[in-house]
Order: sequence, then structure tokens, then C-alpha cells
Amino acid sequence: MRRRDFLALVAGTAAISPVVSWAQRTATIPRVGVLWHAGSAEEEDVYLSVVKKAFSDLGYVEGKTIILEHRFPAEQAERFRSLAQELVDSRLDVIVSVTELGAKELRRASRTIPIVVVLATDPVTAGLADSLAHPGGNVSGLSLMGLDLSGKRLALLKEAVPGVSRVTLMIDPKDLSAARVISSSLAAAKELGLELRIAEASSPAAIDSALAGLAAAGSEALITGGGPLMFNERARIGAFVLAKKLPTFVSVAEMVPFGALLSYGPDFPDYFRRAVGYVDKILKGAKPADLPVEQPSRFKLTINLKAAKMIGISIPTSLLTSADEVIE
Repeated sequence: MRRRDFLALVAGTAAISPVVSWAQRTATIPRVGVLWHAGSAEEEDVYLSVVKKAFSDLGYVEGKTIILEHRFPAEQAERFRSLAQELVDSRLDVIVSVTELGAKELRRASRTIPIVVVLATDPVTAGLADSLAHPGGNVSGLSLMGLDLSGKRLALLKEAVPGVSRVTLMIDPKDLSAARVISSSLAAAKELGLELRIAEASSPAAIDSALAGLAAAGSEALITGGGPLMFNERARIGAFVLAKKLPTFVSVAEMVPFGALLSYGPDFPDYFRRAVGYVDKILKGAKPADLPVEQPSRFKLTINLKAAKMIGISIPTSLLTSADEVIE
């Protein structure tokens, strides 16, 4: 080969190799989708930040060693379906679904892409897994199956506010666990000597109406059901109950700082961290079919002393000493 031809070949290789190298590196970067439930990253920030930190703690660098693609369906059923299909069509390595509904739509769209569900009410009944121990398909993750803390929450509310007798349970009837929560709450209220009123609310406007009816019903305390709607409207609920000095028990600790008095339930940030752990295992070769679905391993009691002072309630010392988190 003539020297001039050789130099031209070397120069051409040098010019092309960085591009080829970059393409090869990009091709090997895992791409993970996340199907949320609210309408924006801002609304999901309390948990989205947990997800990002969890990946970082496992050594991933967003944009360099992992690519995260987020979708926000804003609690609209048709958007869950369209965004699930969009994520599947993107040929991602793994898709995380925050909700059971999202996981069902993702599985409808794909039986091969690994799916990790964060908060499934009952993955077996929903058709997402053959069993908790042996999922058997392309879906695994975490579940709230069989978890009902209604009685415990009412008992804690009565301990925090000993004189309470009339309580309203505000719940979204579209939530998958609504019927079970209502039934068990009525039974627990009867045993505790409480008069329990049910107020259904399936939209922000309905929440306003339900809250406005509390005074007319003579309610002395409010307890909210779980579900995305109540969580998304936590600021609206918190502002109202503080203004009305109404002691309120919520199901999610991350709702408490907005004005609720206390909460008791699973540690949801821990759920998101554990879900990221599932993703990590799958990216390293594990199959969802072989990863058992996990149940809650810890429960968290959060008390808002700041809200208690604003409402004019003195929280018993016995309850404060057992709290996992106290907001002052």
C-alpha cells in the first residue's frame, strides 16, 4: 500500500471511530420507562426524586449509564392506555408502572418487555402474576394485596383525639380497594363506638363538595381513603382541614405536612426504592417471572405536631413515643 493511501485510510478511520464508538456506547445504555399516575413531574416530585436517587445510589448516572423516560397520564384511563403503548413501542429494556392500572395496560400492550409494578392492590386477581411467589410472566414488583389498616387507623385517631365520636371517611369509589376499606371501616367504627359517615369523591370538585358537607354532618374528624386522587389533592385537603381545625387522618405519610394530623401505613418511598432494586436485578439478567412479588415489610406512623397546635389538640405522650416521624 502506498504511503499516501495508508495515511488517508488512517485519517478516515480516526474521523469515523469516535462516531462508531459513541453509537456503540449509546446502544448499550439501558433505557427504562416510568408510567406515573399524576399529570406532571412536579406533581410526582416527592416520589420521582426518590426514584432518581435510588438509581444513583446503585451507581447509575442518568443520561450516561441509564436513560429514564417518564410519562404522566394525569389519572385519565385513556392516557394510561396510550402512554403504555407509547412506552412499549419505544422498545425499552424495562418499564416501571406506579399503579396497578398502568401495569395492566402495559401488559396488554406487551407480554415480553419486563414490567415492574410499584403499588399493585392485587396483582394475582388483576392477572398480572400467577402467584406472589412465582409471577410466571413479564410482571413483578410490589403489592398491597390483603393490606387493610382501616381498623388500626380509626383506633389511632381515637387515641389521638379521645373525645371524638363522629367521623367522616372520604374515599374515591373508583379506587380498587374502596369497597373493602368502607366495609372494614364501618365494622371497626362500630367496635370503637364511633359514628362513621361515608363521603364519596371521585374528582377534585367532588372533594370540595365532600369537605363542604363535613360541618353540616357534624363530623368531628376526617379520615381519607387511599388512592391517587386523595394524594394528588393533598394540598387542597390540608388547607381546608387546617382552616376548619378538623383533625384528619390520612393513609400516606407524604400527605401529612400539608395539614393532616397523622398517618399510618406503608413506607411508600421505600416501595419506590425497592422497585428500582427490581429494575437493577432485571437489567443484570434476572427475569420478572422468577422474582417474587413483595409485600409491605414496614409501617410508618407520622404525627404532625404543628397541625395539632393549630387545631388545638394535645397528642398523648404514649402516641408520640411510638411515632416514626414527628413534624414540629
